[in-house]
Amino acid sequence: MDWNSLITGFVDYLMLERGMSKNTLLAYEKDMRQLQAFFTKRKQPINPIQIQRTDILEFITAINQIGLSERTQARMLSSFKAFYKYLLVEKLITTNPLELIESPKLPQKIPEVLSIEEVQSIIESVDLSDPLGHRNRAILETLYASGLRVSELIELKISNLIFDLGFIRVIGKGDKERLVPIGEEAITQIKYYIKHYRSQLTIKDAFRDHVFLNRRGARLTRVMIFNIVKNQTNQAGIRKNVSPHTFRHSFATHLIEGGADLRAVQQMLGHESILTTEIYTHIDQSYLKETMLSFHPLNKKK
Repeated sequence: MDWNSLITGFVDYLMLERGMSKNTLLAYEKDMRQLQAFFTKRKQPINPIQIQRTDILEFITAINQIGLSERTQARMLSSFKAFYKYLLVEKLITTNPLELIESPKLPQKIPEVLSIEEVQSIIESVDLSDPLGHRNRAILETLYASGLRVSELIELKISNLIFDLGFIRVIGKGDKERLVPIGEEAITQIKYYIKHYRSQLTIKDAFRDHVFLNRRGARLTRVMIFNIVKNQTNQAGIRKNVSPHTFRHSFATHLIEGGADLRAVQQMLGHESILTTEIYTHIDQSYLKETMLSFHPLNKKK
């Protein structure tokens, strides 16, 4: 079988069987096209079925020589491993050429985290006399109150606000739904924005159910949310590198530090694996020490 048909089948498999998002599918396909280009430009081109471990090592040497970062190399190898697992499932190969190839060891990347006081100062820096002030405050309150990804925030629907129970229904990666608790202050700000400002907009038909809209009555973009967060961070005089993702990370960190169960945080964030949550939620050393001293049986007073 040729490269194109196998890659197409692989992408379809990831979409239908694994439920991956469009952006993730595009990333996997891009990596596979690079592998295809490398092995079809050789003097003796080979197809994916013919590739052996030595061929993969040759590719790794080549991307090392052009200076691709370890993180990029690790991502590409992850794509290739998934591809060859797919070929095994389809019984197109009997051995996996990547089975004994290890990805580069990456340093744990811990995102910036805000203190509770810093989060409050950013939220309170919003000028409510500005026509968009109440919308922007509701956005910041929602990011911190629920730990949403930016993509989840801009796609949040009015029909998915279950305020009487204190929840919102979120459509996450791979179109998977989850219920996320949301605090009273965020609910108050969203209700006020919808009643007093959103209701004044001329809303385009395609976005009538979207919560957060721009001046033209259309859905906000990722860049708009990023700019709102950046502007308010500057207004608050905070010098940290803050993005919408910082609010998500701070949400998770503050929950863990407050004693929340890691499994509960995993569900609220929409992580498939608990390992992702463990890496994502940075807990400072002083908190870990305090927890150990408080709860270890040998430290409890008799």
